[in-house]
This record gives sequence, C-alpha cells and structure tokens, in this order.
Amino acid sequence: MRVPVVQHSSRRRLARRRRVWWTGGEVLVTVGVVLLLLVVQQLWWTNREARRGAERKVEALEREWGDGETDGGGGGGSATSSPPSPSAPSSSSGRDGGAGAAAGSGAQRATAARQSRPDWSQAYAILTIPRLGLRVPVAEGVSKQDVLNKGYVGHYRGTEQPGQAGNFALAGHRNTHGEPFRYINRLRAKDVVRVETRTATYTYVVDKTLPQTAARDSGVIRPIPRSIVKPSYGYSRPGYYLTLTTCTPEYTSRYRLVVWGKLVSMRPRA
Repeated sequence: MRVPVVQHSSRRRLARRRRVWWTGGEVLVTVGVVLLLLVVQQLWWTNREARRGAERKVEALEREWGDGETDGGGGGGSATSSPPSPSAPSSSSGRDGGAGAAAGSGAQRATAARQSRPDWSQAYAILTIPRLGLRVPVAEGVSKQDVLNKGYVGHYRGTEQPGQAGNFALAGHRNTHGEPFRYINRLRAKDVVRVETRTATYTYVVDKTLPQTAARDSGVIRPIPRSIVKPSYGYSRPGYYLTLTTCTPEYTSRYRLVVWGKLVSMRPRA
C-alpha cells in the first residue's frame, strides 16, 4: 500500500491561500461596514442635525423680530385670516404677472424697497409651505457649506427679494442635510407659500411646475422666469414671482425640478 506524500511546499501554498481569502473577506466586511456608516451619516445624521439647526434658527428669527404670533401656525398648515386685498392693484392684474396686484399699492412698494440686502449666508426670512408642513429659514446665497447643508433654503443672489417686482428665487436640498425641498413635487396649483421677513409677510400661490430641466437652465430664475431648455414652461410678462428649485430625480443632482408661484398679498408686521 502506497502512502501519499504531501510536500511541505503544498501545505504552505494552501495556508497562504487561506490567509489571502480570510484577509480579503475581512477587508470586504470592513469596507461594507464603513459604507453603511457613511449612508447612515448622510441619510439620517445630516438630516437630524440640519433640521435641528434650522428649527433653532427659525425660533431665533422669531425672537429677534419680537413676533409672538406668525402665519402658518409653525408649519402645521393652518393660517390666520387672509391679509386684506391691496387698495390699488397694478395694471398687470389678470395677466401672467397678475400677482403684481398684490404689490401694486404705494405702501407695499415702499415696504419691499425698505428691505436691505442681507449679508452673505445670513438667514433673514422664514419660508412656510403648509401643504408640506415645512417651516425653514431663508438665507442669502446658495452655498452648500454655508447655507444649504445647514438645512436652510438659499436665495439666489441677483434675483429679487420677497415682495419685489421680478423673481424671488430659492434653492434647497431634496435629499440629505434637512432636505427641505424633498416633496415640492407634491405642490399643486393654488397651494399657499408664505415668506416672512422682519417687516412683512408675503403670500404666494403655486402656479406652475417644471418637472425636469437641465441644471444649467438659468432662465428659470430670470426676472421673467422661462426655461431656456423647455421654452413652453414659464412666463412672458413682468410680475411678482416666486421660484423654488431643487435636484431631481431623488438622490441625484443631474436635473432640476422647478415650482413657480405668484404673489397675491402682503401684510406688514405690526
């Protein structure tokens, strides 16, 4: 009977292979755990921290303004009585920019003109969207680090301020970092959007939605907003517009989703 002979070199090769497979498995498990932690950090932790920070900023603005009662009931959707209609509507009423009627009176134009230009990255207004239960600070600029990643909504510098003729244009994250604009695709015509500042509360109503356009489509934030990629979307006459922009589809930044609204009323703070 012949006894098989196993050479020591064969044993060493088998041992090395086992070590390689074991080490490779450990590396894959470690990488998987790290990736899982990164996903948790992005999808949960950044949202938690940004939302808490945004809520604190809203409270700080309210204290700064000395306002014990604000429209929107903290974002729950119940509004106080509608502001009175302006006494002197502008001639653009009933057209594309018919919301100009809301800012047609001399008092309203003066209130809008008194707004000073905010400092870069400074939160200076509160955006409330009752349908979405959203109440979030508005800051100057659209820097990710200084504005959007804090859970704020950013104002496109160079566009108009709330209540002014032209286009008040805002951007916000759709996913992560508080994701304030995650569900703006759910907004429908005539939904209410309020913007509160130190001097007044401006009420806009949703008018149109552009479901998808290129990230480079600068036409959507022009004074008379109209897509340069899809020209059938937008407006052709001056007015008092609100533009909300965010990324689409979710968890990508390839395209932009755009919601437009028109100003319908303004109520000065007491």
